[in-house]
Amino acid sequence: MNGIEKITQRIDQDAQTEIDQILGDARHQAAEILARYEAQAQKEAEELQARGEKNAAEREERLASVAQMEAKKLMLATKQEMLDKAFALALEQLASLPEDEYIALLAALAAKAAATGREQLIFSPKDRERVGEQVVAAANERLSQDGAAEMLAGQLTLSEETRPMRGGFILSDGEVEVNCAFETLVRLQRSEVSGEVAKALFG
Repeated sequence: MNGIEKITQRIDQDAQTEIDQILGDARHQAAEILARYEAQAQKEAEELQARGEKNAAEREERLASVAQMEAKKLMLATKQEMLDKAFALALEQLASLPEDEYIALLAALAAKAAATGREQLIFSPKDRERVGEQVVAAANERLSQDGAAEMLAGQLTLSEETRPMRGGFILSDGEVEVNCAFETLVRLQRSEVSGEVAKALFG
């Protein structure tokens, strides 16, 4: 091998060594870059998954909250409906009392509500015809028995006037009226005892 060939061979070897070095460095850098991108991709994937899980949990919580609110509203509406039915039934039962009990109840109410004993009792058309005179007579008898000094006992009268009502009466003394219609009495009682009735109905 002459000198030129040796030099050429040496150049080739040095070039190959440099090429191998460059390729090795390039492969190493490529591996590092790939590792970094894989790590970044993994991190972003985990973050996306975490955000997705968080969003899903928040949505589930919101839906559960809405469901609870709807359930409460439904329960409240159901309770209100049951209370309406309970008081409607009470009104129906009052209006449907046997006649003797009905007369006794109205007479007791009239005697209690009377302020002077000179008032007129206004009934529904049906009740005026059916029990009006008997209620007035029984109420006057009660007032006479009570004998209140300030009261002109036993002078309640049956009014010619009638009013639309389910039951009960209106006690009238000129411009002053005491509303003892069953609808009014039940409504007033409802505001006072709704809590107790609800407790009895729903525990």
